[in-house]
Amino acid sequence: MNSNFTFIYDGECPFCNHFAELLEVKSKITNVKILDGRKNLNMINSLLDKGYDLDKGAILLKDEEIFHGAEAINTICKQIKNPSSSLLLVLSSVFKSNKRTKVLFPLLITARRLALISKGISTSLV
Repeated sequence: MNSNFTFIYDGECPFCNHFAELLEVKSKITNVKILDGRKNLNMINSLLDKGYDLDKGAILLKDEEIFHGAEAINTICKQIKNPSSSLLLVLSSVFKSNKRTKVLFPLLITARRLALISKGISTSLV
């Protein structure tokens, strides 16, 4: 049985938006649903109650499992095979490594926060 994935990202973050768009259009993953967390606040609040804060990174639901932050990015990138985008190929190659993901992920969070602040948007969703 194939797993079903739900990738939840911050729709106001330009980096998150672009990555989610690449996942949806270019990744060739057929069993993934992409959700903008800002448009799904009930789900975000429910996940926050369980300790998963979208402000601290994307959330990936895989069947009954929940991956958060670096682990979410690493897990979804491992699903990408032969993407039709050179940028997605590079990103997935970099973030398939647990070690590289853990090292680089704090930089992604900082870039997200700076991008949102520069747009005058709250980094917190709730």
